[in-house]
Amino acid sequence: MYLTRLVYNLARQTMPCRPLVLSGPSGGGKSTILTRAMKEYPESFAFSVSHTTRQPRTGEIHGIHYYFTERAEMEQMINSGEFLEHAQFGGNIYGTSKTSVANVENTGKICVLDIELQGVKNIKNSHLNARYILIRAPSLKSSRWARGTETPETLAKRLKHAEEDLREVEKDPTLFDVVIINDDLERAYKQFIDAIKDDLNQTICQ
Repeated sequence: MYLTRLVYNLARQTMPCRPLVLSGPSGGGKSTILTRAMKEYPESFAFSVSHTTRQPRTGEIHGIHYYFTERAEMEQMINSGEFLEHAQFGGNIYGTSKTSVANVENTGKICVLDIELQGVKNIKNSHLNARYILIRAPSLKSSRWARGTETPETLAKRLKHAEEDLREVEKDPTLFDVVIINDDLERAYKQFIDAIKDDLNQTICQ
């Protein structure tokens, strides 16, 4: 019995935590829940740093917030198959590289990929053995959309994009392993932790 448990524990220690693919419309509480989890388990999570062709905003640092990459270089990386997923938004290309994910996996932490629905679909077609979690408000009307820089035009675009995404999720219920309806923050947070508890326990035991 002792030997069996020892072999089991050794196997768990050598297996990397499953990456966490997290998605959800703006205003659904996704960032609030993830931020709380990262504070409660400070040694358990790490973000995969994405590549983008857009210019850095004030305060953003290359290699921390994004890998800011020239379009020609990024297109070459896409053609070489270096990305798990990539998509174009607002004229800029964004992508999750295989190397970025592997670097986090090698630390023994849970690799967090916070991505749009289009990226989720692409990763589902890759080799990545990830957990897919969607966090959303009960309805778009109950989402907290307001931002300091929001304009009526950008708000309308984000709302339209969110509506389209939720319709896609309804069409294909297999896209996500867990869908969390954030109508109560405490309950939603508990559902999130329960969904990833196996990997959390593995990071704690290391």
